[in-house]
Amino acid sequence: MKTVIRTEPYQEDLEQIEAEIAKDNPAAGVDMWLHIDGQVDPLSDPNFPRKVGRVEGTFELVAHPNCIVIMEEDAATVTVLNVNHARRQWPRTT
Repeated sequence: MKTVIRTEPYQEDLEQIEAEIAKDNPAAGVDMWLHIDGQVDPLSDPNFPRKVGRVEGTFELVAHPNCIVIMEEDAATVTVLNVNHARRQWPRTT
């Protein structure tokens, strides 16, 4: 099993997604936060599904049809970098 590290940018992205949803439905915002973040811990298992990322050296997890978790990993660690909403351009060009 690998160690999973959640970076500050990942946590900020997740909070931003929750806040946007919570404007219309606070409970749904919390549910989305829990749904996405709940799929991060299983990334410690190297057999948990993920795909090669669009940026070299990264991997992606489609945590929800609208949300993609971006990560890097090595033999011992999975570092969760960001969670992007499908409307955001990824990779960012600027």
